[in-house]
Amino acid sequence: MDELSMPNSSAGTTQTTPPAGPPTPPIPLAELLAREELGLRRIAGPADADLLWVHTSEMADPYPYLLGGELLLSAGVLLTDPDHYVGRLVEAGAAALGFGVRPVHETVPAALIEACDRHGLPLLEVPPETPFTTIARAVWRLMAEARHRELRRVTRAQQALATAAARPDPVPAVLHQLATQLGGRAVLLTARGQEVHAAGRRPDPEAAGALTRLARVVARERPGSPSSATDTHGGTHLSAYALGGGEGLALALATRQRESGDHTVAGIAVVLLSLLAAPHQGADAAGRSAALVRMLLGASPAEVAPLLGSSGPWTVIHARRTDGAPADALTAGALGASLGTALVDAERGAGEAVRVLLGPGPEPDRIAARPGETTAQPARTTAQPGETAPDPARTTAQPGETATEPARPTPRPGWTLGASAPTPVTALAAADAVAARALAHARATRAPLTVDTPTGGLAALVPPEQAAAHARALLSPLTAPLADTLRSWLSLHGSWDRTAVALGVHRNTVRQRIGRCGELLGTDLDDMNVRAELWFALRQT
Repeated sequence: MDELSMPNSSAGTTQTTPPAGPPTPPIPLAELLAREELGLRRIAGPADADLLWVHTSEMADPYPYLLGGELLLSAGVLLTDPDHYVGRLVEAGAAALGFGVRPVHETVPAALIEACDRHGLPLLEVPPETPFTTIARAVWRLMAEARHRELRRVTRAQQALATAAARPDPVPAVLHQLATQLGGRAVLLTARGQEVHAAGRRPDPEAAGALTRLARVVARERPGSPSSATDTHGGTHLSAYALGGGEGLALALATRQRESGDHTVAGIAVVLLSLLAAPHQGADAAGRSAALVRMLLGASPAEVAPLLGSSGPWTVIHARRTDGAPADALTAGALGASLGTALVDAERGAGEAVRVLLGPGPEPDRIAARPGETTAQPARTTAQPGETAPDPARTTAQPGETATEPARPTPRPGWTLGASAPTPVTALAAADAVAARALAHARATRAPLTVDTPTGGLAALVPPEQAAAHARALLSPLTAPLADTLRSWLSLHGSWDRTAVALGVHRNTVRQRIGRCGELLGTDLDDMNVRAELWFALRQT
């Protein structure tokens, strides 16, 4: 990614891009001095320096041949003016000077020591028994070890970020893992600087403001905008990366220190967040916009359904986070993407379930019970061990036509799902209510997925009009809340506690309502024949 130097408002200076270093992490001078077999001793200058290269030169002025960051090794063959010599090394960006004693100089010249102290260049005394090539070999070995450590760190970070991206809340999880890996703050911002998600310790207000301004630089949707930018505010390192997908989002990072490999780890997070935050492309965006406009102008669902990629059948899914946490738009969008649809509604308000509209699958399939799913008899599809349940909702092809198979919802880690049976577009409102009841059933039974299916078996032998008329007559004494309570209670096999969980009420309320149902219907709800009759009737409403 491109690197952009930004003004440091607090210091009033502009950072310059350092010389390009080798594809290895820099080596702290202290690590080289710690190699006792070399016998190196720092006799002047600061203790902190990062070494990028090792270079040997006996030229009076090696400035033209230095790239910056070198440990320059010399025996001082042509050393005549130490102050000018050291000044030129500092001007070239040398990291440190290693001076070999004997045979040219018996000791390190005092004028050279003074010059290094004055210019702030670390000066190392190299004993006669230590060849310069040994020092170079030690530096390269340290670089290889540092590179190996960096690769292991990046690999671990990549695995951790990939695992976070598979969570039910992938965007916050990736940001949290990124903040942990870098030891700082990770923020997802819009082009206007609005915070979408954040993780990690919040920097001071001034640094946070500088980070937001930096993110706006890369989030601008105009030609020539950089893909990344860096800045330093006080002692805080700031960086920002534009996310792909054309949504104007930016990843902003604030860390107390910048280590080798941080840029690579951030790049991995940028790729993952770009995929997670980008709109799902399962249905054409123009088609979705056209469908919305036509419905607002009075078109029926049946007329606009083909614009969404298919005329049906459709499956309505209600979903809630297993941990009870609310689902934001990005998290809900990731759920929709994992189910293969972009038709997701997560904007109904706090405490409401996410709603997903799932179109036909790309291949013939069946809705069947899977490990971990629940099936409520007789209204939900079930399967015996090792068998696949028959699908009563399977679309039947007319002569000369090819049957369109419904997509099959499957459990998603971290989510509790309730799904309707595949439904024609004209019956989506009823399917929405069915999906809500299926979700309540799944939560009550602690199952990851409950799929509701149409009436089948013996009940399907009764003509629908006669069944509906019988149901209306039988259930006419009950109010809507009582009928819903009775339906949930029967589907959960008369469990007071599970019915209370499904309806979100106290178990005593369930008892009172069921008792009232028995009184109004004038029947014994403990009688299995009565329960079966009522269940058949409730399935028609």
